[in-house]
Amino acid sequence: MTAESPETAITAWLATQQGAMLRLLEAMVNTDGGSYDKAGVDAVGALVRAALAEHGIPVEVVPRAKHGDCLKARVEGGDGLAAGNQQRAIVLMGHRDTVFPKGEPERRPFRIEGGIATGPGVADMKAGLVMNVFVLIAFRKFGGAPGPLLGLFTGDEEIGSPEGREVIEAVAREARVVFNAEPGRPSGNVVTGRKGGVFSIFDIEGKAAHSGGNFEAGISAIEELARKIQAIHALTDLRRGITLNVGLVSGGQSVNTVAPWAQGQIDLRYVEPGDRDEIMGRIHEIIARSHVPGTRARLAIRGEFLPLTQSPAAARLFELYVGAARESGLAVGGEFSGGCADSGFTAAVGAPTICAVGPIGGKAHSPEEYLEVASMVPRAQAMARAILHLDAAGL
Repeated sequence: MTAESPETAITAWLATQQGAMLRLLEAMVNTDGGSYDKAGVDAVGALVRAALAEHGIPVEVVPRAKHGDCLKARVEGGDGLAAGNQQRAIVLMGHRDTVFPKGEPERRPFRIEGGIATGPGVADMKAGLVMNVFVLIAFRKFGGAPGPLLGLFTGDEEIGSPEGREVIEAVAREARVVFNAEPGRPSGNVVTGRKGGVFSIFDIEGKAAHSGGNFEAGISAIEELARKIQAIHALTDLRRGITLNVGLVSGGQSVNTVAPWAQGQIDLRYVEPGDRDEIMGRIHEIIARSHVPGTRARLAIRGEFLPLTQSPAAARLFELYVGAARESGLAVGGEFSGGCADSGFTAAVGAPTICAVGPIGGKAHSPEEYLEVASMVPRAQAMARAILHLDAAGL
């Protein structure tokens, strides 16, 4: 009798796990985990750790001071004495934080209707975390990985990974390849390119005065804010893929006071790495210039993502994944996304990276966010097959 191959065993086992996947997903979605809720993000991490511990998979906790801790789960594979790629980790990456406010799971708990799952973070990206957990378990149970697997579960991606980035980049520098389990596109495609992004905040100081009795003594920070917003938005160049959006503003003391302060928050997106410094330089010039005499302003960067660009090795990884997905009954292509992700950090340090290999979903960051339940198992099988065929692809 011929022994069952790891690929057959792994894909067959994953085919039986949809119910277990959904139970873990429900627990994750119903656990608060906004980026600034460290306790909540770490509670989601505890669910990850418990699921892996049941199968003897060790998890290293990398403490973070303000945001969710980073978790590193390791499953050994390949020949421990082999050189080169077989000693480098195959990374399965995902983030545990969401964009939603405290209490959102109570208002909109996990729900499945007509094969569609909903709830805060159900697609972005708790379903991807669940998929990674089960792929790690499958290789722990049946073996066959061409090298060690490293599951990296971070806690602050939605705000630019201010504490997670150094861990991500350190892991990526030693990685063989990186699979980032952001949600698969509604088309079923994965993401082969993403924009970079810079999130910054600027504060303006003016001078208060009574808007009726002493108007001329005031210096309006809000007027200065409005003029700066117009100048910043004018930097948008859609042909080059550069967009500027001042998405949050605040300021003023009262309706009958010339505003002594104002604040704006800027979202910059770009495609080409060289465009980042050019546009940020022009933003600094706008912030330094006073349209309203007497105002002063300062700018601070709050978070940043690097663009995901496809290297030749990443292109081979994409072709490998397309074939693995085909064997799993999926037709997959590649898409460019204006959204940012941690995959930009891994690609920037040289790790061949593919993004959005998670289960299929859409409308992220909104109450209409959804997940296609039927995609969970085949997307897990596709990633497992891609991992198993890395050697054959020369990766």
